[in-house]
Amino acid sequence: MNCRFCKTPLTHQFIDLFNSPPSNSFLTEVELNEPETFYPLKVYTCHHCFLVQVDEYKKSSAIFNSEYVYFSSYSTSWLEHAKKYTEMMVERFQFNQQSKVIEIASNDGYLLQYFHQKKIPVLGVEPTLNTADAARAKGIESINDFFGVALAKKMIAQNTYADLLIGNNVLAHVPDIVDFVAGMKLVLAPQGVITMEFPHLMELVDNNQFDTIYHEHFSYLSLYSVKQIFESQGLEVFDVEQLPTHGGSLRLFAKHKADTSKTVLNNVQNLLNKELEKGIATLAYYQNFQEKALKVKLDTLNLLISLKQQNKKVAAYGAAAKGNTLLNYCGVKNDLISFVVDANPSKQNKFLPGSHIPVKNQDFLKKEKPDYIFILPWNLKEEIKQQLSYIQEWGGKFIIPIPEIAIM
Repeated sequence: MNCRFCKTPLTHQFIDLFNSPPSNSFLTEVELNEPETFYPLKVYTCHHCFLVQVDEYKKSSAIFNSEYVYFSSYSTSWLEHAKKYTEMMVERFQFNQQSKVIEIASNDGYLLQYFHQKKIPVLGVEPTLNTADAARAKGIESINDFFGVALAKKMIAQNTYADLLIGNNVLAHVPDIVDFVAGMKLVLAPQGVITMEFPHLMELVDNNQFDTIYHEHFSYLSLYSVKQIFESQGLEVFDVEQLPTHGGSLRLFAKHKADTSKTVLNNVQNLLNKELEKGIATLAYYQNFQEKALKVKLDTLNLLISLKQQNKKVAAYGAAAKGNTLLNYCGVKNDLISFVVDANPSKQNKFLPGSHIPVKNQDFLKKEKPDYIFILPWNLKEEIKQQLSYIQEWGGKFIIPIPEIAIM
């Protein structure tokens, strides 16, 4: 395998999570009796540009299809994040009814709805038909396609340019990241703004967030690596923010390199210096990550086995992709975790890939009254603990797996 950015042959393994089914490939009851496909989940670090990446073991077109089950609007904290972002961007850059806001991977319109409410023209680009249909139901015009140079050329042929081009949690999902960034360069208006949000590789390494590795995430990104990719296509990062979302994310602001209307702020160099001081451009920084993940695996299994021996009932909350990575790496099945609760109806009455744990609604949780609830999307633990505070009525406790096993 060669680096998807600089084409350097990849020889340095970051972590091997072994074979796993795609994290969002939920199963029906009928499919439990059929063969299930597992793919390697081996991650490499490029020793030239330090982009951390997995191979495209399963094609993105097969992952992001009409059966895709992730709908952004089921997280109240994520909706609040999107609303605050909209207010901030309108105030900072004065977007108005003459502007055009385009979001790549617009999902169910969770974000564009807030610009739409302000009468700012919006357009979503979303490859998964079911989520795009949900966005259209909110009045969000949506193109049902994958974004890249080919689609960008079609858009500009129709004089469709972005004054604001948004990509939240999509840059890591792109197998051909160079084509994707080149497409953004094409559709960005001369003085337009790009914002990209993605989980920060530095947080992943420092806080043992190995469960955020799954087949949908082809790349694991730092400012150091993304800055190189953007610059290769004539784009310049002019601001960056560190966010608490997804366990620690970056929000980059970028522009055409030729656009002199925006000053490159000190935030960019300051964060770059912080990454470099941590050693993000050295192979030593990426060593021993396998051992950290193994400790969580052993501690998780020891705890769940101990609780089983005590006849305690353990359920999980949040049928999240990161949870499926964790469960499959640890080898946890439905004999150790009885069921998982999720608010998304498209996941309910299905089964988690690999572990075959059934997905239920919250009424089922209240009926079963488990002794422990294993919070799989630990990045939302405060939101979930508040939502499920009623488990204290029967003495229920929470288990948090990352960065290390903890009972609350």
